Amino acid sequence: MFKSFVFAGALALAPLAGAYAQSTAPSDPQIAHIAYTAGQLDIEAAEQALAKSMNTEVRAFAETMKRDHTAVNQQAMALLQRLKVTPEANPTSTALSQSAATERQRLAGLSGMAFDRAYIDNEVAYHRTVNEALRGTLIPGAQNPELKALLERGLALFQEHQAHAEQLARSHVQ
Repeated sequence: MFKSFVFAGALALAPLAGAYAQSTAPSDPQIAHIAYTAGQLDIEAAEQALAKSMNTEVRAFAETMKRDHTAVNQQAMALLQRLKVTPEANPTSTALSQSAATERQRLAGLSGMAFDRAYIDNEVAYHRTVNEALRGTLIPGAQNPELKALLERGLALFQEHQAHAEQLARSHVQ
């Protein structure tokens, strides 16, 4: 059962990883939408964890996710407004939203340690996939240097999130 949680979390992000096999790289407005959507979805996952979990470490992690992803999304929106760029919805951001809704529904049926494990396992898989997409596609594909710099700062922070989630998965939520 434990492995199925990890697998489900990885499946929730398969659209993000697979979308970049396309021959056409995403545009800056599409990159902005994908990055913003990924952040917003992690905020929603954190809110679900805060509503369901009683584990203080899981709750502290969820608070960090909510705070950090909200801050990055606010920075992104401020940059896009200043640059007069409108984020552009695309098949990747749509697929991400649909997959996340399915995962939230699955997590809603869990409680206690089962929820905590599933949430943390999903966060490990989610951050791993988002970080790979940032590193391999979004950052190299961004044309605007300010957008690229924001994505690079986000990657550094999200790598810390991944490491924190992995540490929780190994030691505190087993």
